[in-house]
Amino acid sequence: MELFFLLISLVILVFSAILHEVAHGFVADRFGDPTARLMGRLTLNPKPHIDPMMTIFLPLLLLFSGSPVIFGGAKPVPVDPYNFREGRKDMALVSLAGPGTNIILAVSAALLIRLFSVIAPIDFVLYFLGIVVHINLLLAIFNLLPIPPLDGSKIVALLLPEKDARAYLNIGNMGMAILFFLLFFPIGGFSLGSFIFRLVELSKSILLP
Repeated sequence: MELFFLLISLVILVFSAILHEVAHGFVADRFGDPTARLMGRLTLNPKPHIDPMMTIFLPLLLLFSGSPVIFGGAKPVPVDPYNFREGRKDMALVSLAGPGTNIILAVSAALLIRLFSVIAPIDFVLYFLGIVVHINLLLAIFNLLPIPPLDGSKIVALLLPEKDARAYLNIGNMGMAILFFLLFFPIGGFSLGSFIFRLVELSKSILLP
């Protein structure tokens, strides 16, 4: 039974990550960059979105290792900011679309939990919706971290002078290494994984009955 629920969690994570990326591509297309659409990435078909490491291997590794934070991602949709009409502003909005979609999914699932708790309190349905809330809050909070190349860094870059923004975003070349280090090796008592977990639990306490 535990394996069954782990697999459900993985499926929810995969489709939540796909919706996250489709949202990036959809908003980019509306702002003048058709790259994702032309490359067939504005689809819910999992095949063009699957990244073997981030979509499959990493989430499974974290699930089976008992990590307090389970995350992963789909293959990033291609975005060409030179096609945007308002440059960095449009890029920030495109970046916000991904975690924004995850927040909408989490809030929608939380509202359904409140509804089903009253009219049809079926344990499996409530458990399933609870996983949707948890995973989407996790994806939103993780991606809003201001560490390049995560979405949060594009939003922070909008607030910086252009030269400083470029230097800041260039950290993205080693940003994932920095993220993994902070997740698995606490520094001075600070654990990024525990920090994210606490934010997720705080958000759930606000959303859930």
